[in-house]
Amino acid sequence: MPQLPPMLRRYSAAFASLLIPLSLAAPQAQADARWSSTNLQYHYGTEYELGDEERSLITLEHASGWKYGDNFFFVDITNPDRTGEQTQTAFYGEISPRLSFGKMLGKDLSTGIIQDVLITSTAELGDGFHTYLYGLAVDLKLPKFNFFQINWYARNEVTFGTDLGQQVTLAWGMPFNIGKAKFSFEGFFDYAWDVGPSEDNIITQPRLLLDVGSLMDSPGVFQAGIEYQIWRNKFGIDGVDENFPQLMVKWIF
Repeated sequence: MPQLPPMLRRYSAAFASLLIPLSLAAPQAQADARWSSTNLQYHYGTEYELGDEERSLITLEHASGWKYGDNFFFVDITNPDRTGEQTQTAFYGEISPRLSFGKMLGKDLSTGIIQDVLITSTAELGDGFHTYLYGLAVDLKLPKFNFFQINWYARNEVTFGTDLGQQVTLAWGMPFNIGKAKFSFEGFFDYAWDVGPSEDNIITQPRLLLDVGSLMDSPGVFQAGIEYQIWRNKFGIDGVDENFPQLMVKWIF
């Protein structure tokens, strides 16, 4: 696989420092909020690798847009409803602020299917580890999609002290109707490579959700459906793969 460009290796600390102003911008982002959406999710699956095979998961997720960019974060709580010596509750979260070049410059940078170009960053925080990602993104205008993002990152696994790797993250959301029923096809795709001694790994979680309220003329509050998890070389471990559906419900507020 291609290596991280020398210029970005040399200036990776400068890219990492973007996480600080992006995080400090959060209060101002709230003041200049353009839109906001928060939801609570419940997932249940029975074919996990590494640890409990059967797991429940509660996720708090938030996305918002403001004057100069957008923000996204989520927090996962694994097995919050189970107890016992063999079962542990675990926490994991990510926060992903982005800054739009077009909005900061006051110019329309859209051309063709490209809607905007952004500075993108993510902090991954879990039990005993943290990772910083920083790079560039493009938002695309695709037919029928509410949004489609392509984020390219330098991946810095601080906890393990490995060399900088790379990651590409796609995120999308596409609503559609079948008669009266409203559906949503959404999800993400991560591909990480050249991360120290870890194997290249892929994780994707496409979801197909039915807006249950749309059947009762009360849309936009409660969704239910299936999330399909595919993970190749989980946590960078060669041959540890997941491939299974799990039940999912989402309460939007």
